[in-house]
Amino acid sequence: MNIKTLALPAALLTGALLLAGCGTNQASNNAPAASSSMGSMDHGAMSGMSSSSPSSSPSQGTFNDADVMFTQMMLPHHEQAVQMSDMLLAKQGIDPRIQKLAQQIKAAQAPEISTMRGWLSSWGQPSAMASNSGHSMDGMMSGDDMAKLKAADGAAASKLFLTQMIAHHEGAVSMAKTEVADGKNADAVAMAKSVVTSQTKEIDEMKAILAQM
Repeated sequence: MNIKTLALPAALLTGALLLAGCGTNQASNNAPAASSSMGSMDHGAMSGMSSSSPSSSPSQGTFNDADVMFTQMMLPHHEQAVQMSDMLLAKQGIDPRIQKLAQQIKAAQAPEISTMRGWLSSWGQPSAMASNSGHSMDGMMSGDDMAKLKAADGAAASKLFLTQMIAHHEGAVSMAKTEVADGKNADAVAMAKSVVTSQTKEIDEMKAILAQM
């Protein structure tokens, strides 16, 4: 047997195995680089998606003087409307239609009071306007007006509540329209639009009831 003839295929086999091993190592060395590249792409895409998402609390973002003034005025305005509604609901002999209206007003405006307090806090603004601001809250009842409502009973209280609340709502609608025109904060403007729509409807309802009394 020729020993040189046998040695040649063995050498070829060994070389083939070494080449295969090199190929495997090279593929293994390249894999992390590809994975790293894909990871960077995914992270970049996710970062882009995150940066384009809208703020979850727009009320904490951009605002202007009109937003602050609207909120500072509407806050006590709402508080007085709730107080007037509580006064009426504590009385006997009130027209059921007006009781329902008072409950509706209280249910709508009480939660908005908390919302507006939160806005002013997030904006770093006081909950009340400065006494020398020169701005008045349209439709607010005086101390004497509130005393009259508290003292009234039955049909007289029902009629007085309607008369006072119509004027109160008309003032709120006027302030809300100013906010819609001049405000910058999305949440505040949205609330102002809601006030215009809901309270205009209630004004019409109260006038219709009053005309039937």
